[in-house]
Amino acid sequence: MKQKPTPCELLSKVDIFSSLDTESLELIAQKMTLVTYKKGDIICREGETGDRMFVIVSGEITVVKMGAEGVEVEITVLKPGEVAGVMSIFDKDVRSATLRVKNNAELLMLDKETFQHILSRNTELSNKLLAYLSRQLRAETYTVAKLLTGDVDKRVKVAFFDTKPYTESIFRELNKEKYALHFFEPRLNTNTVSLSSGFQVVCAFVNDDLSAPVLELLKRNKVELIAMRCAGYNNVDIECAHKLGISLTRVPAYSPNAVAEHAAALLLALNRKINRAYNRVREGNFSLNGLVGFDLYQKTAGVIGIGKIGKCLVNILRGFGMTVLGYDKYQDKDFAKAHELHYVELDELFSRSDIISLHAPLIPQTHHVINKSAIQKMKPGVVLVNTSRGALIDTTALINGLKSGKIGAAGLDVYEEEEEYFFEDLSDKIITDDTLARLMTFNNVIITSHQAFLTREALSEIARVTLESITLYNQGKRLAELPNAVLPKFKK
Repeated sequence: MKQKPTPCELLSKVDIFSSLDTESLELIAQKMTLVTYKKGDIICREGETGDRMFVIVSGEITVVKMGAEGVEVEITVLKPGEVAGVMSIFDKDVRSATLRVKNNAELLMLDKETFQHILSRNTELSNKLLAYLSRQLRAETYTVAKLLTGDVDKRVKVAFFDTKPYTESIFRELNKEKYALHFFEPRLNTNTVSLSSGFQVVCAFVNDDLSAPVLELLKRNKVELIAMRCAGYNNVDIECAHKLGISLTRVPAYSPNAVAEHAAALLLALNRKINRAYNRVREGNFSLNGLVGFDLYQKTAGVIGIGKIGKCLVNILRGFGMTVLGYDKYQDKDFAKAHELHYVELDELFSRSDIISLHAPLIPQTHHVINKSAIQKMKPGVVLVNTSRGALIDTTALINGLKSGKIGAAGLDVYEEEEEYFFEDLSDKIITDDTLARLMTFNNVIITSHQAFLTREALSEIARVTLESITLYNQGKRLAELPNAVLPKFKK
């Protein structure tokens, strides 16, 4: 078992104590108190006066600030070895954030009175700390001088919202220090939009809120460009952004193969009951009862939306020897001829397909394209796959279709009310969405958390195209000249 770091080891990682020798660190460590907290405990509150420093020994501490309308916003999570409240031991300081225990935690605590007592009895230690503070003051003075002379970081500042480690890693790698990137874990909404202050560009994702109220606040914060690091933009009030003078770009095609291959993976897993077989074997159950699938060869697949992703899936399905039907408002007849794709109307696609996969954008015409009426027209036992947008499917109708057996299986990488759940670890919470909870009870449904895009190649392309859009905009290109610009309907 990995041993916990000693108090001295923890203190040595705190900036202000990092230059001290072992003897000095031990002197301070001996006076620190080990305290324990339970999940949910408040260590200190924003706005209160504090006189204690905390070093995290084990567990995690959530740092939250009060956002708009009194709603708390999670800023970061402190982990073992990290510190909070250093300035409080020099003089009582107003807490800039609330510290809440995320899970059971142990902290080393040092209060101002004890620290001052240590300093009063140890001149050498006081001198070492004074020397450190002097160096810091000199560095800060230099920074202020740069600000006064205009010698500052002139890089474009980009605020990323709803970020994960894999997002930050690839963007930092490709950015090569060209732009000043800052990554925020919370999603963009009215409660977190204040974090955009001081940034010229906001980089948003599929579940960020870019409605009119948020856009107006972004404009007030002088944000000039919203760079969506995804293909979809149905979460953006495009007309409002245009009226406010905020430009909008997206990544229209990062890796169509990634999404198409994930759709095929869901299909194969559903058909051959891979999820059920995997769980059985792990429990020592090697029975094959209930695991019968069917050959894809010579079956009929219907693909709704023959864009770049749809075309990739057509190639995959044709490789299985399937007959492929396609529906799209704009028909690529050359592609259809070359790949033996048969364009048909929706009713025919519903009635003939053994498998239906959705790859259409979410627009008013495609909202709930799979509904009660559509399901009634489908073959009994049809397999339904959706890696596009959750609201293409009426989830209530889907559940009824599963219950009746009309839908034999469903593979869902998206869900129409996914914003509250997807991309987050909620393993210690109760799913309060009854519809999602009901879907999760079916053994013939596989749900993945909007991960179809998640390949190394796709992440690299998303970062490359997003940074390229920022570069072109920064070079003075008009919105209409940007290759990945999103324009209002009346401008198209």
